[in-house]
Amino acid sequence: MDEVAVINDPAAAEASLDPARAALLAELTEPATAAALARRLGIARQKVNYHLRALEAHGLIELVEERRAGNFTERLLRATAREYVISPEVMGGMSPDPERSPDRLSARWLLAVASRLVHEVGSLITGAARTRRRLATFTIDGEVRFASAAERAAFARELAETVTTLVGRYHTDTAPGGRTHRIIVALHPVPPSGDDNDKEE
Repeated sequence: MDEVAVINDPAAAEASLDPARAALLAELTEPATAAALARRLGIARQKVNYHLRALEAHGLIELVEERRAGNFTERLLRATAREYVISPEVMGGMSPDPERSPDRLSARWLLAVASRLVHEVGSLITGAARTRRRLATFTIDGEVRFASAAERAAFARELAETVTTLVGRYHTDTAPGGRTHRIIVALHPVPPSGDDNDKEE
């Protein structure tokens, strides 16, 4: 079982988003039979089998073992990954494209860049899993609270200058055997929770 799998087929995405099938996928992080799943979820076994066949057809679950149980054979199934991410590419030409409006202050551009990130890293994860190789990545994730919009703007300017300097120090077009990497630095407000009444300035 993979830790994470990227769904880039529209039909597989549709299958995974069905509420009953999503519930089955969540249960199948550990192997289970259709009978056991029917009892846990309170769904008729016939319906469970129907949904399992659809998930299996799209490669979202796999057979672990077949075993005799009285006069019939039980199939032990499990999800092919612990977590799934649906790639924006399932939307085809409707998926966000950073090249359409490259405005670094635009929320739309941030979303387009994030969509490209999911697509590209998803492809890399799939390739690394196929060749059983580790994928080298690095991520910084944190929060910063600004006292004012002016301080936020000053922070963004200084961050851009610092990253530009760092890239200029290490980037080279001529290194033999070198590999191009994409760097993304994003800044956005944290969506408010139920008890957070902060307002965006």
